[in-house]
Amino acid sequence: MIIILKKGAPKTEVDELCRGIEAQNIIINEVRGEHTTILGLIGDTHKIDMEAIQAQEIVESVQRVQEPYKGVNRKFHPEDTVISVGNTKIGDGNVAVIAGPCSIETEEQIVDTCMKVKEAGANLLRGGAFKPRTSPYSFQGLGGEGLKLFLKAKKATGLPIVTELMSLAHLDLFADVDVIQVGARNMQNFEMLKELGKCNKPILLKRGLSSTIEELLMSAEYIFAGGNTNVILCERGIRTFETQTRNTLDISAVPVIKSLSHLPVVIDPSHATGKYELVEPMSMAAVAAGADGLIIEVHNNPQKALCDGAQSLTPKHFSACVKKCSSIASVMGKTVGTQQ
Repeated sequence: MIIILKKGAPKTEVDELCRGIEAQNIIINEVRGEHTTILGLIGDTHKIDMEAIQAQEIVESVQRVQEPYKGVNRKFHPEDTVISVGNTKIGDGNVAVIAGPCSIETEEQIVDTCMKVKEAGANLLRGGAFKPRTSPYSFQGLGGEGLKLFLKAKKATGLPIVTELMSLAHLDLFADVDVIQVGARNMQNFEMLKELGKCNKPILLKRGLSSTIEELLMSAEYIFAGGNTNVILCERGIRTFETQTRNTLDISAVPVIKSLSHLPVVIDPSHATGKYELVEPMSMAAVAAGADGLIIEVHNNPQKALCDGAQSLTPKHFSACVKKCSSIASVMGKTVGTQQ
């Protein structure tokens, strides 16, 4: 339920209204705009008397919200949410560029790649220490040792790091990680989402392989319900009947999600396409569609990569990709990465 208050509603009367609502075990999310104040009611609102609230002098209108997600709903929060990670802002015209290798292999590989993507315009680093692989015989990542190497790259570049959490048993190892990524396979790991709702780190939530947009938003709602509102949504391709690409990148998800939610949306063209030559055009399309960020796999030697070399850009190709995306963004009044 949403209550829209009249402009200039006295604070004492607003507080009294809120106390009466909260007494019915309802959580109130208050959003104050320049001209409008909105009270978003979260909980079992069926017993709330809409007519009694509407009759109050300070109330402009009362609306019931049909969607099952409340906290992430744009109706509750009309203004776009901007996520701050270090000195980087994701949203509000800032198209963040998150880049690095699929998996952390050696200190030389991760530090060298991260230094080069920073030089090309990335403002966050990605790298996998724990790797979810389809085959149990594939490289599974270096685990805790990989995180230590990633922290060395963080120190060398001064950039925030993004890496995937595979299990809550590893959560203590992520104390110095700036953004925790929830992979597609864990999008509906509700126990993990509940726990991440208690932490104070931004969460990069990837859409599941066969998940609807509403299911993605409901997963984000789990994190919100725990108290953590720093959620970044990620479209990384969905499984369809098409076999020419690894997955099918749903570019339309960007404007669709933005119409439904206030959360920032980033695109992962690497996992979506599975082919390095498709990463650049899909990145450009994502920026044109209004994405708030890109997460791109870059390796200093893709031919020898232990994981997903076929979809990884070289630092040279990555630099060219960022420049082209920056040209598109400039037309829209936006900035890509650290490109000016």
